[in-house]
Amino acid sequence: MTWKKLRAYARVVKMSFEMTMRKNVMDSFILFGLLIQPLIVAMLALWMLQGKGSDYVIFVVVGSGMTGLWTSVLFISGNSITAERWTGTLEMLVGVPTPIQVVVFGKNLANVVQSLSSMVVSYVLAGLLFGYAPHVEQPVLFVISLFFAVIAYICFGLILAPAFVLNPNVQRWQNGMEFPVYILCGFLFPITLLPGWTTPFSYLLAPYWAARALHETSSGGAGLAEVAFSWGMMIFFSILYLIISQQMFRRLVFRARVDATLSMQ
Repeated sequence: MTWKKLRAYARVVKMSFEMTMRKNVMDSFILFGLLIQPLIVAMLALWMLQGKGSDYVIFVVVGSGMTGLWTSVLFISGNSITAERWTGTLEMLVGVPTPIQVVVFGKNLANVVQSLSSMVVSYVLAGLLFGYAPHVEQPVLFVISLFFAVIAYICFGLILAPAFVLNPNVQRWQNGMEFPVYILCGFLFPITLLPGWTTPFSYLLAPYWAARALHETSSGGAGLAEVAFSWGMMIFFSILYLIISQQMFRRLVFRARVDATLSMQ
């Protein structure tokens, strides 16, 4: 891939990012998923933990933010291609020279970055309503973990988006996929509280490693080696997701350009 092509793709990502951000701020469903729902989760968790001390507060703040991230990826990024089909622009998008996954990457980037606001909302809520002053124990490692988490979530969204278009039966499970991931990835409580047979499922999900790294660095309960291991797992799964999504996007483009059956569902 030439430098000229990379610059062209970067411009497409930038434009896709900007248009998606503008669209999201006008969508009440998206605003509910990014701000209101994590706020409700944080309020319930902080209310239940009253009297337990401030040690649990940062765990709740980070965990509620992670729920917003997952909701963003599942419903917004997952429907990023489906929405194009609903508006009749999917075939046009597939027909342009720029690969469709580059456009979807820009959309996912906007969705994930915008969903980070749920952590800020939870932080403010903890201070204003419950009188807590949560703080991050390892801020530098936390920021690095957050960066890897954003990449992992974007790559995960690159799998969901074509999957929902190629197989509508998968999308029918969309609502049912939200809370099981909350639980399996340990957003709001450690997975050690779950039955042992569920642990392998947690290890296969990049959001689990993202939550683990963010919880460890925010609470200061782990050393650099453990945090770095979580980073490595996020990088590994991000690469794996990119490889899988590449094959899925090829199938999607084939159905659009050769079979002409992409919209026949």
